[in-house]
Order: sequence, then C-alpha cells, then structure tokens
Amino acid sequence: MAYALDPQVAVALEPLAAAAAGAEPPPPGDVLARRASAAETFALITSLATPVEDVTRTDRAASAPDGAQIPLRWLAKGGAPAGPAVLYIHGGGMILGDLDMYDAVIRQYVSSSGVPVLAVDYRIAPEHPHPTPVEDCYAGLVWLAEHAGELGVDLARIAVMGDSAGGGLAAAVALLARDRGGPALSRQILVYPMLDDRNTTPAPALQPFLTWTYDDNVTGWNALLEGRAGTDGVPAYAAPARAGDLSGLPPAYIDVGELDIFCVEDISYAQRLVAARVPVELHVHRGAPHGFEAFAPQADVSRRAIADRLRVLRSL
Repeated sequence: MAYALDPQVAVALEPLAAAAAGAEPPPPGDVLARRASAAETFALITSLATPVEDVTRTDRAASAPDGAQIPLRWLAKGGAPAGPAVLYIHGGGMILGDLDMYDAVIRQYVSSSGVPVLAVDYRIAPEHPHPTPVEDCYAGLVWLAEHAGELGVDLARIAVMGDSAGGGLAAAVALLARDRGGPALSRQILVYPMLDDRNTTPAPALQPFLTWTYDDNVTGWNALLEGRAGTDGVPAYAAPARAGDLSGLPPAYIDVGELDIFCVEDISYAQRLVAARVPVELHVHRGAPHGFEAFAPQADVSRRAIADRLRVLRSL
C-alpha cells in the first residue's frame, strides 16, 4: 500500500504547501536559509497554540565545560506540587531553534501535565559543533540536579525530553549521565528523535511528504560534525544510534510519524533498547510527517500523540 498523509494533517499543511509552491528549496549546507525559513514556520506554529496563562518563568544559567554561561528557563505551573521535573531540549536539526521559538510548546506541556520543565538554550552548529551542544545540555542536567532542593524537585524523578534534534540530544544526555555516573534519570522521552548521522540516502516514496528533508538532514549533521557525517569514528554522544551498548539506560518513550525520515532509525533504536533490557514504549503514527502535531494540533493523530506524552509526563 502506498504512503498517504493523514487527511486531517493534509488539510492543515495546505497553507504551508501553498506558501512554498514554486520556491526553490535551499541546497544542502545552506544553514542561513533554513534558519530564515524556520523563523517563519515557528511563528505560524506559535499562532496555532492556545495561550497559556498559568505557567511562570524564571531565567537562570548553567556553566558549560568551556566556561560559557548557558541560558536556562524554568517553567512551572502555579500550585503544582513538588516532585518530578523535566530537562527539555528543543529541536532544530542541530542548526536552529532557541527557547523563544519553543516557549509556547513547552508551556503547553507544563500547563497540561503540571510537571515543571528546565529548558536549555544550548549553542548550535555550525558555529558550535560537537561536543558543544550536548555538553551544554548535560550542564543543564547537572544544574537541575544541584538545584533540586530549592526547586522542590525529587532527584529520583528527573526525566530528559526533547524533540527532533532535541530528542537526539536527550538520548545523548542519557548516555552521558550513565557513562559519567551523573544525575540519575527516571525516563527519556524522545519525540521523533534525530539519532543517526548515516541517514542521508533519500527514500523516494517518502519524498512528497517530508517536512524535514534529506537535504536538511545532511546539512544539520555535517554542521554538527564539521563535514564528517556518515564517516567512521562519529561518537555516540553526537549520534546516539552509534552507541554500541544501550544497557543501563532509563526507560524510554519514543514516538515518530510514519512519514518522517527518522522513522526507521527510531524504530531501530527502540528495538536495540529492548534487546538491552531497557523498558520501551514506542508509537509510530500512521500518515504523520515530522512535526505533525505542531503543524496540525487539532488532528486526531496529534491529539493522541500529545495525550500519550502527557500521560508519560504525569507518570513521573
């Protein structure tokens, strides 16, 4: 059976498709054009989000290994009981995105689940290649653990969560925490995570449905890895699919759309986690492209995905 967009998602994507009609996509390696396009896309996504009034913001900073101060944003719902917390890592293909772009998205998770979030404004490639992004994110985790008492956070109930590139960085933070004997994580919540730098060969059947393309992927990975994507010796802390040992990691929740170029690599990672005796919950959403719930928040498939993520957050 041929691939097809979920009908409700297809309707939601029509304005984006119309806006892009006739426009030449940027060539591989053009980071600036992708940043400009993303700014417009995230403005649209923000306009679709329901305003959140019950979440407060506090700005802090963590020290990275190179001495840089990494902005952190603590978002909490007024009156929520002390307990769990989430380190949230935003997406952006390793080359774009920031906390302001993701503020509305993260506020929705906090408001709906009651679980506070520490979001990390990690530095991005190509200006800051590996290992800077993942080290910035790990610094955020260490800061959260060190300040758990004053924030009312139970050290045994800290999770890491991210989407797209942020999902890949979240998986890498889980690897770092395990290998360094760092703060224990109770869960890793990986939303269509970007895990494998070797995923650069286009699948023709997927091409008509892609919101994150193979050219985008090549651009992001080569920016992060300074042109070494797909070569030997790429470390697992840059591309978690490269990890040889997945044992001892926190339980994982993974969801991805069927029409996402990350679908196969995410399923493979989930299978390898299961083989390593790591508890896994995996969802593959039929007819859904990358970022489907952001583009089509009212679609049934998006509502199901969000409901599952909130269920996992509340279970912390």
